[in-house]
Amino acid sequence: MTAILRTPVTDASAWHAADCPDPAAWTFVLSGVQLAELDAALAQARARGETGPGFAREAFPLPTLGPVLDDVSDEIQYGRGFQVIRGIDPARHEPEDLKMVLWGIGQYLGTGIVQNKQGELIGQVMDHGDKFEGPDPYLSGVRFYRTNLDLPPHTDSCDVVGLMCVRRAKTGGESSVVSSTALYNEILKTRPDLIESLCEGFHVDLAAKTGNMNEVTSQRIPVFAYYQGALSCRYNKRQLELGAEKSGHPLTARQQEAIDYVRELSLDPRFKLAMDLWPGDIQILNNRTTLHARERFEDHAEADRKRLMLRIWMITPEGRPVAPEMLNQLNTGPRGGVAARQ
Repeated sequence: MTAILRTPVTDASAWHAADCPDPAAWTFVLSGVQLAELDAALAQARARGETGPGFAREAFPLPTLGPVLDDVSDEIQYGRGFQVIRGIDPARHEPEDLKMVLWGIGQYLGTGIVQNKQGELIGQVMDHGDKFEGPDPYLSGVRFYRTNLDLPPHTDSCDVVGLMCVRRAKTGGESSVVSSTALYNEILKTRPDLIESLCEGFHVDLAAKTGNMNEVTSQRIPVFAYYQGALSCRYNKRQLELGAEKSGHPLTARQQEAIDYVRELSLDPRFKLAMDLWPGDIQILNNRTTLHARERFEDHAEADRKRLMLRIWMITPEGRPVAPEMLNQLNTGPRGGVAARQ
């Protein structure tokens, strides 16, 4: 079992919704000069023959924006763990160019990895129309992000995730962020008897990511782990439940109560910070210190008006320390991406 922290975390990652009332405090608005730099970097990448994501930071030079993004990275790693970047106009760019811009920005915040079995470096978070039976798409091997269903607070299988809003839904689809560090402090205060269960390792379901309906993480991954002075989180309630079932290690009553309590707290308005994301906004999140969520949405009928978010997954080996037992989340080695299966 991982080391257990018995005292509250006091660093900047432990925030409540009431601590972040003004969006201006966590929204960086790109200047005209910085937007021009993005256009120039995109043009240079195209001129060198780049046709999509996958290029290095050096191939996307941002003379004045780059140092600002370095500061954003520090905030993500060692501060509150989230930031919104605003100012890009999606209507000015072709869809593939938007993917390259998001990738280029991402290389100042981490190293991009493959995020789905299709081998994509930039994913499209939208209702893809995948067919599944019943209310739980996981049981049909479908990932929630490919539906219009609500996504309760959870983490992704990477260090940092970036989401660019291209189009909003007709109704719904609101985003929210929760400090997982603040949740730990609350559990420590109100239900310390559950902490040990959350720090035990769990086999996590991987079926929807890999296409193998019986695959779970080979490594047992704790919900919370304390390592080298930093607390990290890996939480997806349904994947924990299915992973326990498929691995032949059913959750104990105490483990079930513990992961249920995390869900209960993550939906509490004291911890849940709503974010109104507009086209062009890029939401950057530290997966180790925050959970993120999305409300159910209703789409427009026209395909070119449907809600669309572009997503990048990044790893940051030189960033905030993460316990070794939390690193192999996809059975592809420490901080490995999803193995392409098609």
